[in-house]
Amino acid sequence: MISTALVTSFKKQLLEGLHNFSNPGGDTFKIALYNSSAILGAETTAYSSTNEVSGTGYTAGGTVLTCVTPTSSGTTGYVTFSNVSWPSSTITANGALIYNASKSNAAVTVLAFGSDKSVVGGPFEIKFPVANATSAIVRVV
Repeated sequence: MISTALVTSFKKQLLEGLHNFSNPGGDTFKIALYNSSAILGAETTAYSSTNEVSGTGYTAGGTVLTCVTPTSSGTTGYVTFSNVSWPSSTITANGALIYNASKSNAAVTVLAFGSDKSVVGGPFEIKFPVANATSAIVRVV
């Protein structure tokens, strides 16, 4: 089962200063796609290829994300990423993991799609929410 969560290990690592979301000059963050057999959630600590999707147009490990420079509003700090696409792909995914490829593939957040999402010979796209204190994909409240 895949459950949307800002993973617990990431929260601790923030306090340790492990992750750098700066753009430019920050760490390399990636997003990997997973099938419905994957077990991902708050307890996930790192990227794993177990139950990662496979198919035309998708490479194991996922793809690099473009980070939108972190900011804050009120009492919330937040960051998001530019939308991502796997063009001309044939895949089915049930969720995704954003992880820090620069820091031993440390997990950041899990995204559950709610059901299988499939594409045949077209773009598989993930559109990230607006970068603000209530919608950004990574928020520290």
